[in-house]
Amino acid sequence: MRITISGKAGSGKSTIAKLLSEKLNLRHYSIGDLMRSMASERGQTLLEINNLAEKDKSIDFELDNKLKELGKNKDNFVVDGRLTAFFIPHAEFRIFLDADESIRAQRILKDKRQQEKSENLKETIYNIRKREESEKKRYKKYYDSDYTNKRLYNFVIDTSKLSVNEVVDRIIRFIRRKKA
Repeated sequence: MRITISGKAGSGKSTIAKLLSEKLNLRHYSIGDLMRSMASERGQTLLEINNLAEKDKSIDFELDNKLKELGKNKDNFVVDGRLTAFFIPHAEFRIFLDADESIRAQRILKDKRQQEKSENLKETIYNIRKREESEKKRYKKYYDSDYTNKRLYNFVIDTSKLSVNEVVDRIIRFIRRKKA
């Protein structure tokens, strides 16, 4: 079973994917973790590495190639990242997580992610918007793809008012219904 989880920054992709993989006893991969690791190794924020990626396509291509290989060579996993449904279109379950912008910003602030340095909600929302603009521009240019296009997915869920466990439970119910 292959499960891709995409969504906007702060929608819960990594958190949901980790718990889902535990409950289903599947391996977990995170493109966001790889990107944060790259940013950290370079001493950059996510916004800074996104801005650099606009000029240096090798950053995106390195991550994207890892994702393509995963889809070709592995099975029984959950992977989270923006372009997971695009690069692994044959995944049985392609899930998109969305949430209200201010809730996503609050989650990011609460997480205190080192590579997403922001002092307050307003600055966090600004950084999210800039990062999403950068990503959408690059993905359109490189792949003519928009990860927010709901047609790429077979399950879309708004996580704004749901707990992590509620989201995971809904995904599991969806998977069971589809398999039945």
